[in-house]
Amino acid sequence: MAKKEGKELTPMMKQFFDLKAKHPDAVMLFRCGDFYETYCEDAITAAKILGITLTHRNNGAGVKGDEMAGFPHHALDTYLPKLIRAGKRVAICDQLEDPKLTKKLVKRGITELVTPGVALSDNVLNYKENNFLAAVHFGKGSFGVAFLDISTGEFLTGEGTQDYVEKLLGNFSPKEILHDRTKKQEFERNFGTKYFTFQLDDWVFTEQTSKQKLLRHFNVKNLKGFGVDHLQNGVIAAGAILQYLEQTQHTQIGHITSISRIEEDKYVRLDKFTIRSLELVHPMQDDGKSLLDVIDKTVSPMGGRLLRRWLVFPLKDEKPINSRLDIVDYYYREPEFRECIDDQLHRIGDLERIISKAAVGRVSPREVVQLKVALQAIQPIKTACLYAKNEALNRVGEQLNLCESLRDRIEKEIQNDPPQLVAKGGVIKDGVNAELDELRSIAYSGKDYLLKIQEREAAETGISSLKIGYNNVFGYYLEVRNTYKELVPPEWVRKQTLAQAERYITQELKEYEEKILGAEDKILSLEAKLFNDLVLSMQEFIPQIQINANIIARLDCLLSFAKTAEENKYIRPVIDSSETIDIKQGRHPVIEQELPLGEKYVPNDILLDNERQQIIIITGPNMAGKSALLRQTALIVLLAQIGCFVPAESARIGLVDKIFTRVGASDNISLGESTFMVEMTEASNILNNVEARVPMMVSR
Repeated sequence: MAKKEGKELTPMMKQFFDLKAKHPDAVMLFRCGDFYETYCEDAITAAKILGITLTHRNNGAGVKGDEMAGFPHHALDTYLPKLIRAGKRVAICDQLEDPKLTKKLVKRGITELVTPGVALSDNVLNYKENNFLAAVHFGKGSFGVAFLDISTGEFLTGEGTQDYVEKLLGNFSPKEILHDRTKKQEFERNFGTKYFTFQLDDWVFTEQTSKQKLLRHFNVKNLKGFGVDHLQNGVIAAGAILQYLEQTQHTQIGHITSISRIEEDKYVRLDKFTIRSLELVHPMQDDGKSLLDVIDKTVSPMGGRLLRRWLVFPLKDEKPINSRLDIVDYYYREPEFRECIDDQLHRIGDLERIISKAAVGRVSPREVVQLKVALQAIQPIKTACLYAKNEALNRVGEQLNLCESLRDRIEKEIQNDPPQLVAKGGVIKDGVNAELDELRSIAYSGKDYLLKIQEREAAETGISSLKIGYNNVFGYYLEVRNTYKELVPPEWVRKQTLAQAERYITQELKEYEEKILGAEDKILSLEAKLFNDLVLSMQEFIPQIQINANIIARLDCLLSFAKTAEENKYIRPVIDSSETIDIKQGRHPVIEQELPLGEKYVPNDILLDNERQQIIIITGPNMAGKSALLRQTALIVLLAQIGCFVPAESARIGLVDKIFTRVGASDNISLGESTFMVEMTEASNILNNVEARVPMMVSR
């Protein structure tokens, strides 16, 4: 592009349009000196979303195409999240060379493409939620789907029917979904238009391309070791995600160490209507409470994210459920153990995302210190678990890795309270590097050295009032009052004459000046190198620390269950493989928390089995509690199958495979469906999926 609206483009604007052409759909933040600037349509968009001033280039009249808006480069972490939350893709264009070192146009390039599904900034991410990027492949006979949280390294894939993939999308709640651009209408027909999507070329969704991407990334000959080799459509979706990471300049992904199969047969099936009706994660009313709000007493961000997952993926295998219940029971009965774990969990922070930042080279000095603190906190947790009278906790203790060499190296090399940015200096401790210590001595002990020069020269020359000073014109100087100027040695060079004195420089002062001024730059450069060497060595510990993070998250979730049980008087349910649900004096876990002070929830008994009572028909007027009883029963079953104690006097739960509820449907005007039609469609879906171990719960 050479001209725009009859005007010749400046070299910088030509550079902008050339780079913009690579990602025309993204808002480009163009680094210009100390500012990130946006131009043309991008400027209009940015000004509206960010609330910054829209102006025009050259300060001329407002001509279309000359729009400009910008903000200081150090405010990127403030403004970037606002653009991402508004659903914008953002191309960050940085200066690739120091403007001081070139007389030509500064070289620039796109260093990162940030999208809602590929974000690493703490200001963008919600610490209690995963930030999943998903890909959907339309295969022959089935759909493939994959999920990646680049901030944690978690990578999952699966395949199945449209209904199954829709359920997974609802449960994982991805922030962005990739699909074949030729399948846009098909995607919207199957999954609706509520998701933020991005279309890729059809060649990305081919088996050969995808498989090669995965094999190359994991450095393996086949995918059998991950248990996903038979999922052809799932593998294609997973490969598309890796291709997208390349396109968005996210190539440092060493923290993505494995890919797992979403094991459908391990989890209770919950469709989107059930998750919504039971208000598991979000309340239907703005001022309401969800089940997650009631039971989430997690301390760590990893625990908060995992609990959210557990809630929409209840287990249906008796052994792991009872293993969780055993640990909750142990927490409940052993207050000293619980207090020890709780205290240490408060020290750990977001271990999972910190090590992911280390992998991509974006970890800050403070986060490195937090990693050290987390590894120190794991020591007492490991010891407590090893000595606990519980086999599951003993296994946890054995699996925790203290990573002593990394922990000790951080302790030895990094200041205990470093700045957030390496560029600020003061990150590396004294005694780590001899050259750094020498440079610091020069830079920060300068006053002592200059005082010695002053005292020595005063003694040698007899100029008792001699002073050393500094200015920006000629640096360090010796100031001599006029009464002593006859004593000035011939080798001193006069630089300035004042009314009452003269100023001189010496070869020694000039050499020291070069040394002291160069030392500060060298210190920053050397500290950055030493810090980067440490970060590089941290990458070797990624698998161990990811395992630690997962174990800590599990301990945190189960501790949350124990806290909830104690506060709300829950009991341990009996889990078995019978076809009986027998709940005595059950309560709705959310409603009982919302009652006015002093008012108690009226408990209810429920018995369902295949011999005495397969069906219960409950009638009554509005506000009599029909829906509350329905939801209460479903929630107690669900709580039991995620390994949590339940609100009842006693509960025997025969394991269920699926839970369906249909409560309070409303018109779907956009699709031309009345309330009655919505209810009939949902009821039909339930009836078509009913099996021996599927409780059906419908309220009208």
